[in-house]
Amino acid sequence: MDPTGLGADLQFRMLVEGVKDYAIFMLDTEGRVITWNAGAEQIKGYSAQEVIGTHFSRFYPAEAIERKWPQTELAEARRVGRFEDEGWRVRKDGSMFWANVIITALYGPDGELRGFAKITRDLTERKRQEESLRHSEERFRTLVEGVKDYAIFMLDPEGRVATWNAGAERIKGYSAQEVIGTHFSRFYPAEAIARGRPETVLAEARREGSFEDEGWRVRKDGSSFWASVLVTAIRGPNGELRGFTKITRDLSERKRLEQMESNARQMEEFVAMLAHELRNPLAPIANATSVLKLEGKDNAQVVWAAGLMERQLGQLVRLVDDLLDVSRITRGKIALESKRIDLADVVARAAEASRTWIDAREQVLEVQLPAEPLAIVQGDLARLTQVVSNLLHNAAKFTPPRGAIRVTVEADGAHATLRVRDNGAGISPELLPQVFDLFTQGDRGLDRSEGGLGLGLTIVRRLVELHGGTVQALSEGPGRGSEFIVRLPRRTRPLAPPTAGAPAAQAGRKLRVLVVDDNRDSAESMALLLKRMGHDVHAVFDGPSALDLAAQLQPDVVLLDIGMPGMTGYDVARALRRIPGLAGISLLAMTGYGQEADRRMSREAGFDVHLVKPIRADVLKQHLADIANRSGAG
Repeated sequence: MDPTGLGADLQFRMLVEGVKDYAIFMLDTEGRVITWNAGAEQIKGYSAQEVIGTHFSRFYPAEAIERKWPQTELAEARRVGRFEDEGWRVRKDGSMFWANVIITALYGPDGELRGFAKITRDLTERKRQEESLRHSEERFRTLVEGVKDYAIFMLDPEGRVATWNAGAERIKGYSAQEVIGTHFSRFYPAEAIARGRPETVLAEARREGSFEDEGWRVRKDGSSFWASVLVTAIRGPNGELRGFTKITRDLSERKRLEQMESNARQMEEFVAMLAHELRNPLAPIANATSVLKLEGKDNAQVVWAAGLMERQLGQLVRLVDDLLDVSRITRGKIALESKRIDLADVVARAAEASRTWIDAREQVLEVQLPAEPLAIVQGDLARLTQVVSNLLHNAAKFTPPRGAIRVTVEADGAHATLRVRDNGAGISPELLPQVFDLFTQGDRGLDRSEGGLGLGLTIVRRLVELHGGTVQALSEGPGRGSEFIVRLPRRTRPLAPPTAGAPAAQAGRKLRVLVVDDNRDSAESMALLLKRMGHDVHAVFDGPSALDLAAQLQPDVVLLDIGMPGMTGYDVARALRRIPGLAGISLLAMTGYGQEADRRMSREAGFDVHLVKPIRADVLKQHLADIANRSGAG
């Protein structure tokens, strides 16, 4: 029964003619259009009147017509009954569209060919998206294949290499032909393979989605490199594992720098510990030497021996200080104060500090300073004094007995200039460019008369550069002396008039002093020295004993070692401040550690003064005199 009242043929015709998303039309056996639906008009742009009776080849590009592609399509449909194709077609307005075409041969009841049905769909948008995706994939593939800083490649689900980019070839050393199809475990060291590391990496990526790792990998030539690796699992639409992407970066240089940094840090710690361990035995020797000088004033041999010991101790302490300074300076760990300084004052201080070395060699030191404070610089007084002291020590070291050393300071336009000139051993032309390099020494033979580590001039250059200046070495050759010239930026504003200085160290009243040091020789020799200075002194060798005695003794001053076992000097200092009646005592730290961090920790623990072993007797005497003067006469 037909509910529409229309025949089946009419219903079908109406359905076909109303379709707008597909061009559906009939061709006769020669390929001429005999029907045309609304979809054909919409897609191809022709009305039925324009196109019926014309050959369907009009819808093809010229090059397809030239190679008789329309006839080929019909022949193929006639042969097998159906033909499907995709390709470019032409609209009425000349524009192109990408078409999916199905041609079906139509036969009558007697088997004769009646014509063809042709269905065309416009897939231009899909084609555009596919082309865009293809171009994108090509660009991405080109990008990945051209990357040289990263090894980027694919693995199949079992871990075999499936793709290989230029970065992988550069970093790992294998060509694509050598590596594709082989298991990626070949890039791991033997011990990593033995413990199943490659399998673990893939298992983690499979479970978590991705896995990051750092470790040693092996190149084709057998060399190792430190790699940062990212492995990502690739899954299909249904979650099935398709393989893995692997991105590897060579971080060998970063690893090398980290190792160098670690080694430098360990070396710095070692040097600091070495300095501490050297200063501890030097301290009692220095104390005993000072006692000898006090006790043996009338004995020429004792005075000679004490002077000799004092000079050699000074050399040892200088070597220790140079080791620490060069370690700190080369690592950029040194902090400078910034004050307006008269360079003439710096020279005066350094000359006074160097007098012992120079007098011991019976050398003549001539100092020529400007009459007015013209050589004003901005800097750190202690460090600039160290610069001049090192230059004077270098001059004294390489100048023969009764030789001459001359120091001049002058204002030179924008610079203050310091010159240290000697008539000593001189410098060879080959060595001259290297004199400021680390560990460089003028005489390397076993019979060289003067020791040293070759650090003093390195420290000079670094400190001068930190002050924005330059240092230059001059010499006319061996045996003709040398000259060192330091130039520092000059500050033109004059210094304020000098104020009255602090009073010279005076004996003051007799002080009650408690010495605390786990090194018995250091504690007892310090106690003996202080007694010879006229003070009431007691010595103990650990923290708990110090606290017990301090509560009874009520000392004015405590000289306290920091590095003690069990209860450190910091602990003792804090505890002393809490004892009733002792909150105002003077706490002097004595230690083998003298870096800025150590001084800061001393201040935080409550120490008033941080003294580095071995402590010079005159420095100690000055601190005790200041304490006595502050507290008033007894």
